[in-house]
Amino acid sequence: MVKDLDDIVIRTCARIMIPFIQAYGLYVYVHGHISPGGGFQGGCIMAGSFILIAIAFNLSEAKKRISERATAIFCSLGVFIYVFTGLVPVFLGGNFIDYAEWSKILPGGPIMARYYGMAFIELGVQLAVMAVMVSIFFDLATAGKHEGIFKEEGNGTHIK
Repeated sequence: MVKDLDDIVIRTCARIMIPFIQAYGLYVYVHGHISPGGGFQGGCIMAGSFILIAIAFNLSEAKKRISERATAIFCSLGVFIYVFTGLVPVFLGGNFIDYAEWSKILPGGPIMARYYGMAFIELGVQLAVMAVMVSIFFDLATAGKHEGIFKEEGNGTHIK
């Protein structure tokens, strides 16, 4: 009886806290991208909300919210956003991650181009960090056994 009561309290508290944790992760990104660091911390906070789902409910519930395939996609997307944002200035005649070069294609001049450039970079960092942290948690929680995305064949393991 006491175990059931503990589960109800923990799950109810988690249901209340998770949206606020995710909103705070977005807040850290939105207010942290004007200086270095907002994307990493925001990504860790967002990952923490998914890890809380796994702890309060179970691992399969967390995988319903963000699957291992989705973490791979978010990680790749985050790296792509970062690299794309850094390479566009190279094609415009500047250096890698030279945000001022974005002013050639974005309105507002070099100051606003730097603002948007940092925002894009930090978005990529946040997506990649969130996905990697959740993926590391899934790997640790399942001892490296990726349930559902691998199938066994006669000559080895292949992704479905």
